[in-house]
Formats: sequence, C-alpha cells, structure tokens
Amino acid sequence: MSEEFKQEQTTEQPKKVKKEKSTLGMLMSGVAGGVIAALFTGGIFLNMMNDDQAATTAADNNSNQNEATEQTATTEEAVPTTNLANQSSNSIGSAVEKVSDAVVGVSNIQQISLWEESNATGTGSGVIYKKDDKYAYVVTNNHVVEGAQEIEVILTNGEHVKADILGTDALTDLAVLRIPNDQVKTVAELGSSDKLSVGDTAIAIGNPLGQDFAGSVTQGIISGLNRAVDIDLNNDNQPDWTTNVIQTDAAINPGNSGGALINTSGQVIGINSMKIAQNQVEGIGFAIPIDDAKPVIEQLETGNDVVRPFIGISAIDLSTVPARHVQETLQLDESVENGVVIAQVEPNSPAEEAGLQQYDVVTKINDKQIESMLDLKKYLYSETEVGEEITISFYREGNLQTATLVLNKQKDM
Repeated sequence: MSEEFKQEQTTEQPKKVKKEKSTLGMLMSGVAGGVIAALFTGGIFLNMMNDDQAATTAADNNSNQNEATEQTATTEEAVPTTNLANQSSNSIGSAVEKVSDAVVGVSNIQQISLWEESNATGTGSGVIYKKDDKYAYVVTNNHVVEGAQEIEVILTNGEHVKADILGTDALTDLAVLRIPNDQVKTVAELGSSDKLSVGDTAIAIGNPLGQDFAGSVTQGIISGLNRAVDIDLNNDNQPDWTTNVIQTDAAINPGNSGGALINTSGQVIGINSMKIAQNQVEGIGFAIPIDDAKPVIEQLETGNDVVRPFIGISAIDLSTVPARHVQETLQLDESVENGVVIAQVEPNSPAEEAGLQQYDVVTKINDKQIESMLDLKKYLYSETEVGEEITISFYREGNLQTATLVLNKQKDM
C-alpha cells in the first residue's frame, strides 16, 4: 500500500507515490549515487513538494482538494485516561498562554508572472525561539519558505514584518528567519524531545488554513517516537533521505507547517512538519524533534550551510532483502541478521577510494553496530566529523572484511 503525505501549507497538495517492491534487483535499480541517506528503508515514503510547485499543478489541486478538510484527529478515543486524567484545562491553558505569542505566521511571497504583482503563494507557521538586542529569530520549515522571493512574518498582533532568510536545510526541512525585535515580546522556550514518552500530552499551535485561523490550538498525545519517514527531495519518486520524526494525533492541518508542538510546561518539543493525507487515515501527524533541530538551527542561524560527513554510498536495509537474495546474491549465513546493503558507490567518493562495492553488506562503523541506514546516519552525524578516519566492517560474498576511509563533506542534494 502506498502512503501519501502532505506538508502543511495552505496551498500545498500531495502527490501520490508508490513504493518499489519485490526483488533485490528492483530495489537496487534507479538509486541515485552519492546519497548517504537512508534509501528504501522500512519507513514511510514521503514526497516532499514545495508549495509553489503544488499550487501550479491543477490536477493535483483538483484530485486532493477534499483531503485537507477530511483529516481530523479524534483524540478523545485515542487518549488513555491514565495519562490525562489529572491534566486540567488550566494546565493546558497555561502552557498555551506561555508560548502562543511566539508562534507566528510565515508568508511565502512570489511573483507568478511578469504581468502580475508579487503575492503570497503559501502560508505556514513559525516559532520565535531567540531574541537579541537587535533581532528576533524564527524557526520554520524549509518547504514553507522554499522558492520565496520575499518572506513576511505575521505577528500575533497582526503586523506583517519583512524577514531575512538566514539559512535553509532541505534534509531536515528546517529554515531560520530573522526579523527586527522591536515588536517581539514573547520568545518560546525550547524543551527536550529526548525525554518524551508515548502517551505524553502534545499540543500543536499554528495557523491552519492561513491567518483566518491564526493561533489555533489542538491537543493530543505523543503517538510514537523515532518514526523513520522517507522523503523525496527532487520529486523523482525515489526516496533521497530518511528523517526521524515524532508522531502525534494532535490535529495538524494545512498552514501548521513550522508551528510549535509543545508539552504541558509550554516548552517546544517539536516543529510541526507533515501529516498523512489519506481519506482512510485520521490523526497521524509528524513533528521534527527539537533535540534533532537544535544543532541545525544553530548552524543556520549563522548563515552557514549544515556540514555533514559524507561516505558516498546509497544503500538499503538488509532486513528488506528477500531471503533468497540474502543467501544467493549476498551469500550471507543466518548469523548475519542486520546491516545495510550497498546499492551504489559514487565515483571519486571516500567509499570508492576505500574499495567498497555494490552488494557489500556494512555491519559496523568503528565499534558501532549498524542495523539500518538510520543507524548509519545517526552515528555519522552525531559521533563523527568531516576529515575523520573511520573503519567500516562489511561482508563481501560471505566473508567479513574491513576498510578505512576519510569522511568528506556532504555534497548538496
């Protein structure tokens, strides 16, 4: 079954994508070289579409128009009474009051044609997370500001303020904006997503369907943690990246993108980003964990690109390979249960220089056991640096081998 996702801007429309199935050969074909991100994992496949592309695709608009209004979260049945019985409406209200003025609108302004004036082509949300003696800083989603010629931030007092884009990162779907601080009174407190548990209360704040419903609040629970969602960055119907997200049943609707997911203390625990947009699905939304977002925000705030180590492989999880190919093609015995199978090696990459090949099964980097591409990505980005030498353990034709390589800087997608 294919999964359809929507990034929550008011003008966005989803694009349906089907996953490839069956044999190892099919899994290997068409994989873009040089992508170290997780490809064809067991996660859900997300088609990342920017708002201006979606807005100009009439067929997508017509076929999916009804889906935005049909996706509502039914939290009453989903919320366990053991978790929320002691949560009073006052505690929820206090949490919302603490942060609501820091949740703003973000307007993507573009000129559609030479003969028309520039207009807002999409509206999302953002969170003011920092303020200094001159500026205030807003985090939002990359897809909210993508393609913009100008950006306006709409404050809760209704004022439209021109914003500068300091930096964007497509892989994490984050962007940082800067505005003058003279009208900013409230700054959101960033909490910790690493301390969350399934069943914790989750509150989403944002601007569903644009400024007419600005500052809308929805309540639910944390439905899942460490969800792996595959995304397509270049719209070629092939996943280019796997992102780690929080799942919640708090209603997230078009226009909520970039808004705050908060806890009952009023702390931001996630940046709302996307939802499943299918008629048969209710209450499955996703947010970027704030602990994953913090280091990216810090780099984007300085105007620098996000620097990531680069191996130069595309791969699939061993767990997704049919048993027949595990034995016949990879020649692995039953003792090797987890790892990643190299699909392609990019020319002139560290992986090629180290002698890695297609069908090699990577099981360990240094002393870290690698069970999936998500494991590989997390280890590289949290435990290693560009220029560092690493040791890779892998199986080739059933034989365990090792290779060393020096990590390069991740290339642009």
